[in-house]
Order: sequence, then C-alpha cells, then structure tokens
Amino acid sequence: MHWSEHAVWWHVYPLGFTGAERQALPPSAPPVPRLSRLANWLDYLIALGCNGLALGPVFASQTHGYDTVDHFRVDPRLGEEEDLLRLVAQASQRGVKVLLDGVFNHVGRGFPAFADVAAHGADSRYASWFRATPDGDYRTFEGHHRLVALDHDEPEVADYVAGVMTHWLERGIAGWRLDAAYAVPPSFWRTVTDRVRARFPGAWLVGEVIHGDYASYVTTGGLDSVTQYELWKAIWSSLNDRNLYELAWALDRHNALLETFAPHTFVGNHDVTRIASRLLDRRHLEHALVILCTVGGIPAVYSGDEQAFGGVKEEREGGDDAIRPEFPGDPGLLAGHGRPHYRLHQDLIGFRRRHPWLVRARTTVTTLTNTLMVYTAGDQDRGVAVALNAADAPAQADLPAGEWRHAAGAGRIEGSRVSLPAAGWAIATRG
Repeated sequence: MHWSEHAVWWHVYPLGFTGAERQALPPSAPPVPRLSRLANWLDYLIALGCNGLALGPVFASQTHGYDTVDHFRVDPRLGEEEDLLRLVAQASQRGVKVLLDGVFNHVGRGFPAFADVAAHGADSRYASWFRATPDGDYRTFEGHHRLVALDHDEPEVADYVAGVMTHWLERGIAGWRLDAAYAVPPSFWRTVTDRVRARFPGAWLVGEVIHGDYASYVTTGGLDSVTQYELWKAIWSSLNDRNLYELAWALDRHNALLETFAPHTFVGNHDVTRIASRLLDRRHLEHALVILCTVGGIPAVYSGDEQAFGGVKEEREGGDDAIRPEFPGDPGLLAGHGRPHYRLHQDLIGFRRRHPWLVRARTTVTTLTNTLMVYTAGDQDRGVAVALNAADAPAQADLPAGEWRHAAGAGRIEGSRVSLPAAGWAIATRG
C-alpha cells in the first residue's frame, strides 16, 4: 500500500493563514518569515489525527499565490527557502508529509518569461510558451486577465514544470497538488509525471479536477489521484435538499472511480464556501464529516473546518477573504466554541485510522429514502455500516444481516436494527 493511502491531510492556505499582505512586497523589502508560524500548528494537526500538511501556494506571486512569478523562490511575504525547508524538516521529524501546490496551467503577468514576451512579442526567446489571441493579447485562464495560460504543446514548458517539481521533491516534500489540472491536456501531465516518477517513484501527485473524466487524468495523465468534487457537491446538496438519493447516486459514481484510483475527498477547501456556512442546518455538519471518514478515498480537512469556522465565498475582488482568514500564532488562542466539533473530528479520524482499508472500500446503499440512508463499506470479513437520518424526527432502519457492534454516534443498535434520533447518525462495525 502506497504511503498516501494512509494519509489524512490538513489543508492550509498559507498567505491567508499567516496574515500576509494582499500584494507582493516591494523588491527592496526584506522577506517576512511567516512560514515559521505554521510550525506551531504541527502538533495540533497531529492531535487532530492528520499526518499530512497540504500547503496552498508558497511561491513568489503578485497577489493571491495563483499568479506565480517564480516557482523556484518562496514568496517573500512568507519568508525564504530556508523557512520552507525548516518547516518541511520539522514536519518530517513528526512523521508528517508536506504537499506543495503547483500552479502550472498559468502564470502571473510578472512571470519573467511572459514579461519578455510582452516586451518583444514574436521575437522573444519564450514566444512559444504562450499563445497569442486575435486581439493582440495572450490566452488566459478562464478569462482572468492576470493569469496567462502556458502553451502545454511546447516541450520547453514540460521541461520547466518537470524541473520545478523535481527541484522541490529533492528538498524533501512528499508530492504535489496540481492546480487547475483539468485545464491541462492529460498528455502533458503524462510527459511530466513520467519524468518525475523516474526520479521520485514514491511522490504523490494529485490533480485539481472539477469536471470532466476524472479517471483519465490517472490512466492517461499519470496522476495518482484527483479532487472529488462530485462527492463534495453531493454531500452538502443532498443534506440541504433532504434528498439523499443524490448522495446515493454520487456514491455509486465514487465506487466506479475506486476501481481505478483512490480519489482525494473533502468537504471544504480554500476555493469554496465553508461547509459550516454551506449547510442550511448546522446539525448536518456531523453527517458530512461521517461520510468523509467512512467512504473510500484519501481525505483532507480544510484548516478551520474542524473548528466549525464559517465563511462564504463571493464572486468579487477579495471574495475569498472570508474563507481564507488569518489564524492566531498559537492554537491555544483559538476560540473555544469550536471545540466539540474538533473532538468529533478526532473521534472520526481516529475511527478511520483504525480501519485503514476504508481507503479503497466500496459502498453499498441498503436503505434509502429522502431523509434516511444506510450504507455499508467493506466485505463479508470486515465491514462498516453507516446510518444517517437527515429528518427532524427520529427514524429506524434495518442493517444488513449480521452481528453489528455500535462504534460511534447517538443511534442505538439492537441486532440488525438501528434507531436514530432526529438529525442523528450511527456507525456500526463487524469483523
């Protein structure tokens, strides 16, 4: 089993987490070693039950980190290379893997190769790295003027990306999250991943894929995993609508993906409204976490979600601020109101760790109504049964035949019968 299949990631957006400035520092300004603040949170993530630190952008950029200008330099708002390497070493000493965010679909307009193209046009040494548009500009990422798309048909671009990835793998990171992987041809990823794996066969490479043929980025592109946005959407949408048929449909799709790879699962990240604000009924926060911890995949917890942080993403300048807040320098300074949800995370992540085979487990839905679902994960020798009641009234359901033992939740299990309180849930085990 690859090490990644034992991973539970704690995902951090460093620029927001450390309170960095919105804009890049002036060239004359000294670096600010904010990454060192993250070292104070390593024991916190371990106590939560996680063993991986998935970092958002840390490289020099113009604003939010996704308009990169130098993939070989740490953003001065976060510090210098030695600050990042020190964090990686401190994490490694605790058995924590570090994942970096690689933005290789596009770059900021201050990226030196593009700056040269902007100045010299077709005469630039890097003219083939970008595609001109009929209006005299260059192709961008989804219409964002500041984000200039790289031309992934250009071999030198593949050379550059492979060079960046191996550079930081040499310095101790465990893998890469590949931003906007869905906007890049899988054939390009294959060119890069083959080279990276030739030197670092144990690296974990996960692509951000929002839509499209998820499995093709693994089978054709050579990635290990992709982000499971289908399941993310189905979790909160089915609970809000009290339509668990949507979740059942998504779990069936999820099973099909598990035939090929272990998807990267989540209920929150730095790009979406926080789950505590997305759900119309906060009691369903528990349901969402139960699902995350009992279905197949490699799960991640977005920093703050374990404390039931709220935050709504808005489509405007600065619209991500609410979901990317600054954290205190010490975990002990967190407000205490999120503690119960933190403890539930500890319990359910701990349950997940005691059943590591869940990473590849398929689910079977055995009871289904709009507001009541029972599903199992596993096989005849070892199994988990999960019962979810999204209604405002108590409910009862049958579990599949067998000897089941109550493992978690407020529900009561007697033989093969489970009784659930309003908006309740229960987990049972056998084998």
